Amino acid sequence: MAESLRDQLLKSGLVKEIREEKRKSAPPARQGGNTSASGQPYAGDRPKQGGKPHGGGNARNKGGQNPAGRPPRHAGKPGAPAQRPPRKDGEIDLAKAYAIRAQNEAAERRRVEAEAAEQARLRKEKKRKVEDLLKGKALNLPDADQVRHFPYGEKIRRVYVDAAQLAALNAGELGVVQQGGRYLVVDKAVIEALRGIAPEFIALMVDPNAADESDDGVPDDLMW
Repeated sequence: MAESLRDQLLKSGLVKEIREEKRKSAPPARQGGNTSASGQPYAGDRPKQGGKPHGGGNARNKGGQNPAGRPPRHAGKPGAPAQRPPRKDGEIDLAKAYAIRAQNEAAERRRVEAEAAEQARLRKEKKRKVEDLLKGKALNLPDADQVRHFPYGEKIRRVYVDAAQLAALNAGELGVVQQGGRYLVVDKAVIEALRGIAPEFIALMVDPNAADESDDGVPDDLMW
């Protein structure tokens, strides 16, 4: 039986040389990959086009946890301050309300203190002017033996005068002023000057054009 062409080539050694040349020229196989006898990877190792990697795709599940069971990265860290809930419209922070009230109270105290200081200054200034006006103007006599009564400060007051001064008081030529708990007999000009400074210090000044009797029917020059 005639030998086939393949057997003839094997005997002649040509087939062996061709195989060795193909093996030298073929690219090296990839490490770690399964290859076929011809040097090509198996089709079963290739991932399908459009397929997802093994393990369910996304590393985080629907519950917001990663596969290891750890909380999501945006979760609050230990020790971090809790966020305040949003305040409602019109709601005022309690500390802010206290601060506003304290400021208002402090401003009111300063206003009251400033007003009191101003009133004290005015009284002091008025007292000084009255003292300057009355300095050396008192006409009281040490040996006066007659008493002149008059209402002042919702009470009946009295001053000692002589007969001539009593007549001058009743005629409106002299007057009486109060200073430091004392009642001083002074001239009519002093009374008029005092009206523009401190009229509340005028204790007695008879108007000669007025009736001789007061509203209660008691004469002003009554002596008792």
